[in-house]
Amino acid sequence: MKTVKIAGLTLAPVLFLIFTPLSATELIYEPVNPNFGGNPLNGSYLLNNAQAQDRHKDPDRLDTLYEQPSALDRFTDSLETRLLNQLLTDVGNGNSGELITDDFIVQIVDNDGVLTVLVTDRSTGDKSEIIVSGLNPTN
Repeated sequence: MKTVKIAGLTLAPVLFLIFTPLSATELIYEPVNPNFGGNPLNGSYLLNNAQAQDRHKDPDRLDTLYEQPSALDRFTDSLETRLLNQLLTDVGNGNSGELITDDFIVQIVDNDGVLTVLVTDRSTGDKSEIIVSGLNPTN
């Protein structure tokens, strides 16, 4: 009885394969990449997979070139901005003034409603002159 069960279990798959009609078709290659004729909707999926696997860093990438300014640099920038605002407020009241920093010399003169701002770069000596007319400091 036991040998009949073992024989039946071993012959069953063999008999199944013998009496089952077999069919075969030829293999057809379908490209996945849209560059080679694949579905164009696969493009973003493939790009996202490639970027997820990319472990190389671009040395020219802007966020890697940025350095966080120190607290002293931020304080200096804030102070220079405050002093320049005060200088412009004083010019609005009819006064002239000058602000000297490590990088620039800013001279502001008001000649009867014509505001002249002369900015001098201390490292190169380049000068820029900005003239704004139509100002009336008495209003």
